[in-house]
Amino acid sequence: MVGVKICGIRDISTVQLCTELKVEWIGLVFYAPSPRFISTDELKKIALLYANKSCERPKLVGLFVKASNQEIAQVLDVINLDILQIYDSPERIQDIRSTFHRPVWHSRGVSSVNDLPSSMACDGFVIEAKVASENSLPGGVGRCFDWGVTQGWRAPGFWLLAGGLTPSNVAQAIAASSSPAVDVSSGVEEHIGFKSHSLIKKFVKNARMPLAHEKNSS
Repeated sequence: MVGVKICGIRDISTVQLCTELKVEWIGLVFYAPSPRFISTDELKKIALLYANKSCERPKLVGLFVKASNQEIAQVLDVINLDILQIYDSPERIQDIRSTFHRPVWHSRGVSSVNDLPSSMACDGFVIEAKVASENSLPGGVGRCFDWGVTQGWRAPGFWLLAGGLTPSNVAQAIAASSSPAVDVSSGVEEHIGFKSHSLIKKFVKNARMPLAHEKNSS
């Protein structure tokens, strides 16, 4: 089954919905300029929810942009993240992996086959469109790239498709890219930074459509 990550979550009710839908991962954004940046108060609420082991919940992915080890450590003092998603250089990825001893996903912008990674110095890649000059954020800008770029790619390890995904195009994106997992943020928002529960439900349903699964496994 295609894995689903809902990124940019900032409230308990959306975490609970993702738990009910059996979403594999939820993303928490620790980049202050982002409209999806999570407050300390909300982060503590989610940490308290996860302290209750009464049910299996989505894995927690923390998104960091060129963050120092100290900044990452401060977050981990509040909440026990399962995975660190990093926008930074490959050298920093290796340092973060060895420092925090947990899986690290490297966010990579691509526009052609030549941009796709051929080796693995991390635990996963988040593959999205390259940032354009007019974009102030490193990701989460709702832009697609040519999904066919990844069709014949011999990925060196696990990866997720991101960028511009919506409930209406996710099944097509999975079929075109052969991605084993998808990552959505702005595509399930009613307005910037605020998740729509109805759109999340539609996205998860369409990402798990039999047609998408069949194409992905072929």
